Amino acid sequence: MNILPEVPAPDGMSHPPAAQPPRPVRRVVSALRDIGAGLAMWRLALSLGWLDIRLRYRGSALGPLWLTLSSAIMIGSMGLIYGRLFHIDLRGYLPYLALSMILWQVGISGVLGEACTCFTDAERMIRSVRLPFFLQAMRMMVRNAIVFGHNIVVPLGVFVMFGIWHGADMLMAVPGIALWLVDGLAAALLLGSICARFRDIPPIVASVVQVAFYVTPVMWSASQMKGRDWWFELNPFYPLLEVVRGPLLGQVPVMRIWAEAGLGSGLLCLAALYVFSRSRSQLAFWV
Repeated sequence: MNILPEVPAPDGMSHPPAAQPPRPVRRVVSALRDIGAGLAMWRLALSLGWLDIRLRYRGSALGPLWLTLSSAIMIGSMGLIYGRLFHIDLRGYLPYLALSMILWQVGISGVLGEACTCFTDAERMIRSVRLPFFLQAMRMMVRNAIVFGHNIVVPLGVFVMFGIWHGADMLMAVPGIALWLVDGLAAALLLGSICARFRDIPPIVASVVQVAFYVTPVMWSASQMKGRDWWFELNPFYPLLEVVRGPLLGQVPVMRIWAEAGLGSGLLCLAALYVFSRSRSQLAFWV
């Protein structure tokens, strides 16, 4: 049997082949490349998100404005009922309720619900066109950002009605909104990957979010839980909600709230990167 001689290196010495990095490292690198490629296609994500909204309300006279109208009716009814029931001043309670409800329904409940199906809803595109999976996460966030833009009109209208304006303090909500954007993308990678494999997870997530709604200060204020502040330390939704809601209501959150929100976001991003890196090669088969 003839064996070909080893070709010597230019320096006269033979070198062994370069060792490849461990498999987990290669998975993470591939996931990061997917995220980078998706970010480079942000224009396509904007177009797809806007197209989703147009198709969702195709044939409707008011289109997405139905969301604004229904939110205004719901918040107005709840404000009047709870205000009279608990003898609460509407000038202080209605702006709080309007802002809290919109932030929760669209920014938390809506995003988490659609994060579970961001890959399965794009089944045809994933199977027919080779695109970064992260593009579907961005598409989902664009879609929810448009919905949020229609709904935020309600609390802004309540602010105008009561003559509420907190000046420069309201700009402190911008970092919180940016944090929400990162968390939404991370939740899409995490929940979207898990729910593509296990189809029973979306109802579980919906049930958890429903329970969290009642134990999080949305319809009621944290000041009503005097002496029980330890409860909020165990609720990951409270600091995330407060970093946006507080500045818009003229109450800049303390550093502890920001630290808790940042820590929770960091853990979410790490979990999302780990799950997405392990499941990315199988997503096209799972959907």
